[in-house]
Amino acid sequence: MADGKKMAESQSTAVKKLKATAAAGAHQKEWFTGLKARVEAGEDFGYLNADVPMEVLRAMDIPFVVNQWWAAICGAKRMTKKYYGLLREAGYRDDLCSYCATAFAESLDPDDHKLDAEGRPLGPWGGLPDPTIAITRLTCDCQSKIFELFAQNHGASFYAMENTVARKTPLKWFELAPDRWEELYDTDRLDTAVEELKELIRFLEMKTGKMFDINKLEHVMNLINEQEMWYKKTRDLIAACHPVPVTVVDTINAVMQAQWQRGTQWAADHAKSLYEEVKALADKGEAAVPNEKYRLMWIGRGIWHDFSFYQRFEQKYGAVFMWSMYLAMGADAYIRNHVEADPLRALAARYIGMEDFLHMPPWNSQWYLQQAAQNDIDGVVYMVPENCMQAVEGSYFIKKALEDAGIPVLIFKADPVDARKWNADTMTGLVEEFIEQRVIPNKK
Repeated sequence: MADGKKMAESQSTAVKKLKATAAAGAHQKEWFTGLKARVEAGEDFGYLNADVPMEVLRAMDIPFVVNQWWAAICGAKRMTKKYYGLLREAGYRDDLCSYCATAFAESLDPDDHKLDAEGRPLGPWGGLPDPTIAITRLTCDCQSKIFELFAQNHGASFYAMENTVARKTPLKWFELAPDRWEELYDTDRLDTAVEELKELIRFLEMKTGKMFDINKLEHVMNLINEQEMWYKKTRDLIAACHPVPVTVVDTINAVMQAQWQRGTQWAADHAKSLYEEVKALADKGEAAVPNEKYRLMWIGRGIWHDFSFYQRFEQKYGAVFMWSMYLAMGADAYIRNHVEADPLRALAARYIGMEDFLHMPPWNSQWYLQQAAQNDIDGVVYMVPENCMQAVEGSYFIKKALEDAGIPVLIFKADPVDARKWNADTMTGLVEEFIEQRVIPNKK
């Protein structure tokens, strides 16, 4: 966490080398332009939290934006200083969870859809269109209330889905998830989730006038399986390469954006192109960092306002951030085979465990440990947001599991979206000290 010194923002730009990364960004802008046109033409538009089963809206052809992606866009555009000033002016705390509160803060901005004197949009990508539907799950008391306020400001219908808690704690959930989800979850938990999906479908049909088709959902689910299969191949390929052909600067950007398009042919094709591009680099023996010496795992959300942070340790130390949850979760958490037997139950088995996989030890700690072993990790840098209770996620147990296995861990607090407390020099020095004092001696 930054100290009381004057904050030093990064002026450098992350270097992205993959065509797939550039293609993902270009597609998102083109898609967002089309989405705004659909909303302006009068279509319903959904704003969803990341753990909402977006596959239902995809199958019903209801346009939507995912909250975490939009918060990342706002962070990358350095909008948070303005937005959190608006929160203060409106009488709210300005240290709310940034992933949840950024879009709400944006809804307070009277200039969001305006242009400056030179005709450039003042809001990120021209501002978020007014949603008619806002959907979240009751995984966090703060999150649901923020979504409700967001919906009120936009005149949208607010819909909250229940969240259930696991009674089973399988240590190797990633081995059960693709085919054996009836073993992974309690039966009544799956039953409840299926009924929740049916309620969501009824709500959307009444709200939009569009009818749900189970065959379209099956098609969407199969496209997602195809997409995530390519991510699994890419993850495993990178893990096996010494040195690695790409770093998280490319893989996070390529995968995070495409995940919010999952269930489309474009997303499946893009995932395949990512694998083929990485494989071509690997086959030629190309190294993202030619002097690779230390392989680093990044746990936590991306630092969207300072992506060059990940590359500051490459030349000096040969330390490469080569793993993040974005690609690896795609590989292990999303695939559900044999969808045709019961598409709704397969979807329930996909979405109800996301909070467990990411935020609940020992589910998360054992997965990180397995991934560290597969990827030959030398050190872990773990960013814990100081204003998000979910993202604390049993950090003590995660660190203990990794360090008990002989892998040094650095935990620090920062915000993935809000750059106001980020001091680039301080944070870079913190990781440099970790590399010099713990990673390098541990490998000798």
